[in-house]
Amino acid sequence: MSARSVEEHAAHISGLLTGLHTLSPSAVPTAEALGRITCSDIASPVDLPLFRNSQMDGYAVDAASVASVPTTLTVRGVIAAGSGKPPKHLPGSAFRIMTGAPLPEGADAVVPVEDTTGVTEHVVTIERGRSVGEFVRERGSDITAGMLLVTAGTHLEPRHIAALSAVGLASLDTYTKPRVAIITTGAELKSAGTTLEPGEIYDSNGPALATLAEANGADVVSVARSSDDPAEFRELLSYATSVADLVFTSGGVSMGDFEVVKETLIPLGAHFGHVAMQPGGPQGTAVVNEVPVLSFPGNPVSTMVSFEVFARGELRRAAGLPEIPRERLPLTAPLRSVDGKRQFLRARRTADGIELVAGPGSHLVAAMAWADVLIDVPAAVTELGAGDLVDVLPLSTSSI
Repeated sequence: MSARSVEEHAAHISGLLTGLHTLSPSAVPTAEALGRITCSDIASPVDLPLFRNSQMDGYAVDAASVASVPTTLTVRGVIAAGSGKPPKHLPGSAFRIMTGAPLPEGADAVVPVEDTTGVTEHVVTIERGRSVGEFVRERGSDITAGMLLVTAGTHLEPRHIAALSAVGLASLDTYTKPRVAIITTGAELKSAGTTLEPGEIYDSNGPALATLAEANGADVVSVARSSDDPAEFRELLSYATSVADLVFTSGGVSMGDFEVVKETLIPLGAHFGHVAMQPGGPQGTAVVNEVPVLSFPGNPVSTMVSFEVFARGELRRAAGLPEIPRERLPLTAPLRSVDGKRQFLRARRTADGIELVAGPGSHLVAAMAWADVLIDVPAAVTELGAGDLVDVLPLSTSSI
């Protein structure tokens, strides 16, 4: 059987994941909406400020009464923020008023405390007059009811949460984060921090897939690790498909013995085959309990590259996140590539262009930490020279 092209396998996965793009919007509490993506425009339901209020600690007056200074006014009381509707203002008098407190009807200016002397409980001397509207925040001077506050597709940051809360919105409709479950496989895998026995390795694929999924808009609901026992894998898969919209597995998809993923999923109608790419050639797809399952090879770099090439864009679209655009940049040195296989080579940006940080080996996981892009070398290209422009996939998700 001939290998699929990357484009063919990507199209196949896109078809499997159609359901992710039709998830209903989620109503989430505004205070918990940080990082979510708005799925519609949001207008303010109220004017802001909600009422005329004082911009300063000082005295609420009518400007005509302080046109000639100094002048001494009777203080009729104190108005604090949150103290309810104040009494009406009488010309020639003043109210002691706090920042944010409602202005009494009939007052049209505020004299700051620093412009006063001779202050007692009952009188105040105004040393500097103020004109109509000075230090008064008018109703709706920030935003009026019906005005657009946040547009559809906004990635909500703290400043948005503040504004949305200020207009009294307790909840928001946002894109639903796809629920993702992850199962890594291999009897040799152990958790970081444990003591390894001969032949054992630390599991990096679980944390890698979980953080990749989360960074690209998913809600990771389960991360599990299976031995090579099919019964254990079936149990974990049953749980994963009961709580998630999409399941990722790593390992168990090649041609060797103990390929637990392949052994379990083929009887369920899964497709396993080779994609003409390096790293990440062996790939599998299935639908279990109506939930898509994407099965990546177990080598750490193969797992991460497979996610970047086949899953990242799908998750971001489902979550309402913008696409991370490819770039076209020059090579700093020549490179060779394997004929007939599309190469995704780890590289990093420099002042002069892009330089390789490792060879094509799928076990060279440290190089992924040093890289910030993948060079995408077409299957028919075997050599590129210094200065040649290449397509690169940025690895960073900081732009979300």
